Amino acid sequence: MAPSKTSKNASSKPKPSSSSKKEKIFHPQSRKADQLSRKSLRKEKIGSKVSSRHKKHDVLADFYGFFYHALPSEGEALTLEELHTIVSDVWLKRHDEEMESERASRRKGRPKSVKESKLEEMKLRESEEYRTGFETIDLTHPQTVALFRQWDQKEVAFIDLLRFIRISSTSPTTFVVSRPGKHVSITGDVKAGSELESGSVEMELDG
Repeated sequence: MAPSKTSKNASSKPKPSSSSKKEKIFHPQSRKADQLSRKSLRKEKIGSKVSSRHKKHDVLADFYGFFYHALPSEGEALTLEELHTIVSDVWLKRHDEEMESERASRRKGRPKSVKESKLEEMKLRESEEYRTGFETIDLTHPQTVALFRQWDQKEVAFIDLLRFIRISSTSPTTFVVSRPGKHVSITGDVKAGSELESGSVEMELDG
């Protein structure tokens, strides 16, 4: 008696679908596990670097943005004395109200908050930088100011076109050109621009 077709079909088992396949589990000491671990570590490092770059970009944008808004609505440039006033009386004191608020909310005998400590450390660090040499966009230079006004307040790379100077609280009448700038409207204004190197020129203003 010939076997029936139905019995043959009934005996065959359906193939498992791809969704039912079990996920492979690698032994912790296996070569594959080591490869996956290194790949994951590379991704973490790349992500960390990207995050760090974004934070640095934001800090620089805030710093340059402060001096962008310090520009007068009229006039071409600031005097060196006015630039010193902006740094000493505005930039260095920008967190004073926050620090005072933290002190006022702290109960007597209690330690400083983390925020208060960080703000104090920041002010001390920046004050020391101003004493030894504070680098800023040269807002005393008409061509730099004119170009700075065109900034979109976002693209930090644009700032590299500008001229930077280094000023110090210990020498308020002098400054050093720390970065001569890259834009033709600025480099054409600097004497011996092709020979000018970072930090090589020191200028003293009368008065």
